[in-house]
Parts: sequence; structure tokens; C-alpha cells
Amino acid sequence: MNGKSLRVSIAAALLSATLSACIVAPAPGYYGETVYAAPPAVQVEAVGIAPAPGYFWIGGGWFWESGRYAWHPGYWSAPRPGYHWVPRTWARAGGGWRVRGGVWARG
Repeated sequence: MNGKSLRVSIAAALLSATLSACIVAPAPGYYGETVYAAPPAVQVEAVGIAPAPGYFWIGGGWFWESGRYAWHPGYWSAPRPGYHWVPRTWARAGGGWRVRGGVWARG
């Protein structure tokens, strides 16, 4: 075995050992679509003035990120013809909490 192939073999073995130590696990408290910690109270937001006629306010909400709740502030949105906004809410389900809505729905 020459020096170059030996170095490549050692590098491959070290890379394999490093990658085998990686563990992928779900964030604590969240499994699938259920969060086992109740969401905090909704925050009060200053709405302000719409940027253009016809725009409407989509309120902020709590999102589950990296094992904790994170607040995403609301924003102004242009209407989508043929759709309506379904606000984001959290509801008790199966011993935990599930998010509903926060989507554009037809009709």
C-alpha cells in the first residue's frame, strides 16, 4: 500500500467514526404533531395601518421550534382571490397540544 492510499484509508476511517457518533432525535416535548407543553398566552400586537387597500392583518402566533415555543409576529397580507385565511390556534388533543390552521383555505 503506498502512502497516498494509506492516507485516504485513514481519512475514510476517521470520517466514518465521526459520522457514526451523530444522533438524530426529536426535540424534547414534541413527537409528530403533538406538543406536550401548553402554549403560552397569545401576545398583544400593535397592528398599525395596512400598506395598501384590501390588505388584512394575519396575527402572530406561537410555533414549536427547537424544543420550545417561539413567537412569530403578525404581518399584513394581500388577499388571495378564492381563498380565506384560517388563523393558527392550539387545541388540546391526546394528552398534549396540536396546532390547527395558519393556512389559506379554498372557499
